[in-house]
Amino acid sequence: MVLEKALYTTNWGAAYAGNSLELLDELESDSINLVMTSPPFALQREKRYGNVDQDAYIDWLFPFCKKVYRVLAPDGSFVLDLGGAYQSKRPVRSLYNYRLLIKLCDELDFRLAEEFFWYNPSKLPSPIEWVNKRKIRVKDAVNTVWWLSKTDYPKANVKNVLVPYSERMKKLQQNPAKYYKPKARPSGHDISAGFAIDNGGAIPSNLLQIPNTESNSQYIQMCKAVGVAAHPARFPEKLPLFFINFLTNSGDTVIDIFAGSNTTGYVAETLKRRWIAFELNPSYLAGSAFRFIDSNQNIDATLSLFNKLIQMQETINLPLSLQFSL
Repeated sequence: MVLEKALYTTNWGAAYAGNSLELLDELESDSINLVMTSPPFALQREKRYGNVDQDAYIDWLFPFCKKVYRVLAPDGSFVLDLGGAYQSKRPVRSLYNYRLLIKLCDELDFRLAEEFFWYNPSKLPSPIEWVNKRKIRVKDAVNTVWWLSKTDYPKANVKNVLVPYSERMKKLQQNPAKYYKPKARPSGHDISAGFAIDNGGAIPSNLLQIPNTESNSQYIQMCKAVGVAAHPARFPEKLPLFFINFLTNSGDTVIDIFAGSNTTGYVAETLKRRWIAFELNPSYLAGSAFRFIDSNQNIDATLSLFNKLIQMQETINLPLSLQFSL
């Protein structure tokens, strides 16, 4: 790595303020194990954090993805969270996220390892015109999450992301003969008696149900305490948690090129992955430091830290506060 002058560092990572199009050029080729990011979406309404119009979106994002391809390790993964959108003034969905996917695979030779769908049950109804007023569309509560790779066999281990068995499956494991008889199914699948073996958990699906309800975290509390605007489009910790566990090992390097409040870096820290965060807005990145500092630090000290970070005169080495559990 040849990056210089991080805004702040921790035991495992470093956060840099600047344009990731330029910062990516400072990284070695084939050096990153996972790029996990959620860029500003192609929405019709302009947001505080900055977003690009749908007509220009693919051409805007593509150069970032091209540089991601260069720095990604041969067995690395690129996980891209994209929210859906409607076309301007029409109750018709935009295809921008699908067009981007096809362009990345056709022109950069990315493979679509698998498509995921992040279901956020707490998402508010939108757009208001079609959902609330005219009532001709339902609530959009799913983001597309593209898992891309440079080869057909990126590093991945489902055993690291097993989910609890259902109550019915637990009963089956306790008494297989009572609840299950091995036989060929109408679909043609021949399911053996091994189906009832306890493997420590069930294989998750590609529908990730994760509410985005952060409202009282340390990050939010400290932002409010010192009068700093929290990033308005944070994704929940459990989203990067799933993919970092699934696609990396301890000591691997994870990067978020649109870091925002640096949720990805924080989760990577707790999992002992090296991490790098790039964020264009220095205020958002300075505020993201609140995720890593002692929660008992007083308001004056917290505000002083923020002011030092926003001035970007020196790299701040942060103490850690890793008290959350998922």
